[in-house]
Amino acid sequence: MLPNVLRPNATDHVPVLAEEVREALALRPGDTVVDATFGSGGHAELLAADLRGEGKLIAIDRDPSARAYFDRFRRGTGVQGRFLRGEFSLVLEQLASNGVRADAVLFDLGVSSMQIDQPERGFSYAADAPLDMRMDPNAELSARELVNEASERDLTAIFRDYGEERYARQIARAIGKRRREQPFERTGELVETIKAAIPAPARFGDGHPAKRVFQALRIAVNDELGSLEAALREAVPPLAGAGLHVPARLPRLRVRPAARSARPVAPRYPPDRAGDRRQPARRVRSAARRRQDRRGVTVGFVE
Repeated sequence: MLPNVLRPNATDHVPVLAEEVREALALRPGDTVVDATFGSGGHAELLAADLRGEGKLIAIDRDPSARAYFDRFRRGTGVQGRFLRGEFSLVLEQLASNGVRADAVLFDLGVSSMQIDQPERGFSYAADAPLDMRMDPNAELSARELVNEASERDLTAIFRDYGEERYARQIARAIGKRRREQPFERTGELVETIKAAIPAPARFGDGHPAKRVFQALRIAVNDELGSLEAALREAVPPLAGAGLHVPARLPRLRVRPAARSARPVAPRYPPDRAGDRRQPARRVRSAARRRQDRRGVTVGFVE
């Protein structure tokens, strides 16, 4: 149940840096824009206003809950649009192969209020719920599998690289010790383990002690950086005609690897014991990406 789909309220998504995004896109009536992370449609509503009833908005999201928000968005704005469910790098590649051309593509990575408002999804450290964090409920890998099965070394790398967690090693060790006795099933169990693993003074400063670990797990479970990198290298360039601007709003830690994808270098993922440089959360996905000519594509990162 999504109460704010039918009754908009304070929990609806409020776009961050909305004016900066609009300025970067500079849409004109008649343009085609792709919102690659539609969510609850906060940015899309602003962009639709710039289209002024002309043009097209293509919405992409892997979360099935987003469809209800898109239906509301289309009724409220009257914009010509379509909703495509799936992981955005794959959907964008399919659009390009079908000959679709876009004037702008927007990425706004991270968890949305749409997901936080459903505590049973396991994204929030503030509510005890199943340890899940999958943006696509049908995806195979959940936070439960990652926390219970990844090596302590991989967990340390994930917490450090995706969460900038100062106590990554201590937390990973505490998780390893606890899961040898009993596997993790719920977010509350993980929160208590994190709290016990860090020094007491650190529990009371700089926000909730579990926020960085939860962010890191969500990024790893949903392969957020891998998806962005694949999109920028393989899917976005074919969408470009004479030129395409791609603003991507990311927290600071996510700008670095995403920006590297614009250069012809192999992506760097935390290595495992065997030295495999593929992402610990998704061994089946190769880190080696096909290089693409990115002429005509401008990528702007907005922190």
